[in-house]
Amino acid sequence: MKTYSTLLQAQDGAVRTITTNRPEVLNAQSRILLEELDDAFAAAVDDNSVKVIILAGAGKHFSAGHDLGSPEEMEDQKKTPLEPGFKGEYRRLWERFFENTMRWRDLPKPTIAQVQGYCIMGGMMIASACDIIIASEDAQFADRAVKWGGSHVQYFSMPWELGPRKTKEYLFTGDFIGAREAERLGLVNRVVPREKLEAETMAFAQRVAERDPYALKLAKASVNETQDAQGWKQAMENAFKNYMLTIPHRIEMGTYGPAAREKAPKDRFAVLNKKAG
Repeated sequence: MKTYSTLLQAQDGAVRTITTNRPEVLNAQSRILLEELDDAFAAAVDDNSVKVIILAGAGKHFSAGHDLGSPEEMEDQKKTPLEPGFKGEYRRLWERFFENTMRWRDLPKPTIAQVQGYCIMGGMMIASACDIIIASEDAQFADRAVKWGGSHVQYFSMPWELGPRKTKEYLFTGDFIGAREAERLGLVNRVVPREKLEAETMAFAQRVAERDPYALKLAKASVNETQDAQGWKQAMENAFKNYMLTIPHRIEMGTYGPAAREKAPKDRFAVLNKKAG
C-alpha cells in the first residue's frame, strides 16, 4: 500500500481501513489530505483484494471539517494558488469539496464511516458520502453554516438523511446532533461504546466482506440510482450553487476568507478540543 503524509492505511483480510491522520487539528481537511484521500480511495477500488473500505479519523475526533487556517494549509495555499477572485474560489470549492465527495459517494465498493467525537461541517460531508455510518456514543454531528451567514456545506445531503423538517431545524439553530438522535433520525446506522468503536466497525465490515463483491456493487448502485431518479444529483448541484451565492454575503459580513481568519482564535483547534472536553 502507498504511503501518505496525512493518511494511515491498514488491511485486515478484505477490509481496508483508511485513517485521516491530522489529530492535532481534529483531522481538518487540507488540500493535501483531500487529494491523498481521493488517491487512496481509487487505489482501494482498483485492488481486487479489497472488498470493503472503512474511513476513520485518528485521535479523539473524526473530523472538524475543512482546514480553514492551520499553518500547513496556509503555507500550501501560497505554494499552490488558484486564479484570483470568485471564479478561482468557485473552482476550488467545486473540485475539492463537491466533485470529490460526489465521486466518493458512488465508489463501487461498500464504504463505512467510523465516527467518534466531532463530525461537523466537512466531516459530516465525507461521512454522509459513505454507505454506512457507525458512531461512538460521544459522536456529534452538525452543519453550522447558517450561524456564519452561509446556507449549508457544499455536499448537502442532509435533507435526504434527516428529512426536510429536521434538516431545517438543525440548519436554523446550528445545534449539534448527538449520536443516539442521529441514529433515530436515520443519519447513523449503529451507535456503540467509544471503546468498542473500532472493533464493532471492523466486525461489521468483515460480515459485509463475506458477500459477493459484484452483488455488493450492484446493490449499492441500485440504491444510489433510486435516489438519483428522485432528483438527488440535481438537488445536490442546485444546493451547491445556493451555497456559492452566500460567499459574497459572507465576505461582506467578515465570516469568510482572510477577514474571518483574522477574527478567529489563533489556535481554533485547541478551542474546539477544549469545548469537546
